[in-house]
Amino acid sequence: MKSFNLTFLVLFALFLWGCGNGNTTPSSSFDRSKLLENMANNLIKPNFANLKTKTDGMDAAIRLFATESNAANLAAAQTAWEEAYTAWQHCNAFNFGPADLDVFGELSKVVATFPAEVPAIESKISSNQVSMDNFEFKQRGFLAIDYLLFDLNGNTAVLPKYATNATNVAARKQYLQNVSADIKSKVDIAVAGWTDKFTKEFIANNGTDVGSSTSQLYNNFIASYENAKNFKVSLPAGKRVGQTMPEPTRVEGYYSGKSVKFLKEQLKAIDNIWAGRAMNGQDGLGFEEYLNSVVGGSVLVSNSKTQFTAVQQAANALPETPLSATINTNLAVVEKLAVEMQKQTRFFKSDMSSLLGIAITFNSGDGD
Repeated sequence: MKSFNLTFLVLFALFLWGCGNGNTTPSSSFDRSKLLENMANNLIKPNFANLKTKTDGMDAAIRLFATESNAANLAAAQTAWEEAYTAWQHCNAFNFGPADLDVFGELSKVVATFPAEVPAIESKISSNQVSMDNFEFKQRGFLAIDYLLFDLNGNTAVLPKYATNATNVAARKQYLQNVSADIKSKVDIAVAGWTDKFTKEFIANNGTDVGSSTSQLYNNFIASYENAKNFKVSLPAGKRVGQTMPEPTRVEGYYSGKSVKFLKEQLKAIDNIWAGRAMNGQDGLGFEEYLNSVVGGSVLVSNSKTQFTAVQQAANALPETPLSATINTNLAVVEKLAVEMQKQTRFFKSDMSSLLGIAITFNSGDGD
C-alpha cells in the first residue's frame, strides 16, 4: 500500500508539472480585447466598407455594359471589377460572424472560388439557366466575371460575345449581371452584420477557446495564408500532392492575367493583420504584439518577420506578366515563392498556435 501511495504521488506530481509546462499561455498583461477592438474598428469594418463601395461600383459598371456593350463600357467594367476584387483581398481573412453566411457558408467560397468552371457556365448560358439560387461556387463570384469580361485574346474577342446578333447574348448579359448582383448582395449582408452591437460582442468574446473571437480571427488568418500558398501558387505550379506537372490554367484571374497583383495584395493584407496595421496605415495591436507578450514570443516574431520578408521578396520577383505565362516560361521563380511560403507555414501555424495556446481548427488538407 505504501508503494502504491508513493507511486500515485509521484505520478500526480508529474501530471501537475506537465500541466504547467505545456503550451505557453499568453501573459495576463496583454489585453486581447484591445487587439480585437483594433481589428474590428480599424481593419475589418473599414475594409468591408471599402469592398462594398467597390462592389457597388462594379455592379453599376456591369449593368451599364450589359445595356450598352461597347468598348468604353467594357473597359470601365473591367476596371471596376479589378478594383472590387483587389478590395476583396483585404477581406478574405474575415470569414466569420456576418461573413459566415446563412445557408451558403463562408463568404470567400461564394465570391472567390477559382478556377471558374467555364464549360458549366457556358452550358447555363446556352440553356438560359441564369439564376444564382444554387451552390455551384465555381460558376459564380469574382472569377466567373473574370471569364465573362476578359479573354486571352483581348477585348476584341470579348465584345462579339455581347453583340446584338451574338448567340445567347441576352442570357449571357443576364448571367453576368446576376453574378455581379449576387456578389453585391452577399457583401452587403457581411457589411450590414457588423453592427455596433455585434462589434461589442466580438470584442468582449476575447478568450482563446474554440469559438472565441481570438480563435476565429487567428484561424481565418491562417486559412487566408494557407489558401494563398496552396491554391494561388503551389497548385498552378504543380507542387501539390498528387500533381505530376504544372497546371497554369488554374491560377487566380486566368483570363484577366491579374494573378500576380491579387497575390501581392493578399500578402499585404496578411501582413496588415499580423502587424495590426489599419487600412489607413496606422499601426495598432496585432498578432506581433500579442506574441511579444508571451515567453518565447519575441524569437518567433523575429523569425516570422524575417521569413515573411523572404516571401514578399520572392513574390516581388515575379514578372508583372500573367502568372500562367510565367509558369510556362520561368517556373523556377514561381517554385522559389512556393518554397518560401512553405517555410513561413511553420511560424504562422504550428509555432504561433503553440505559443498563444489557440487550437487550429482550419484544415489545409496538406498535413502542414
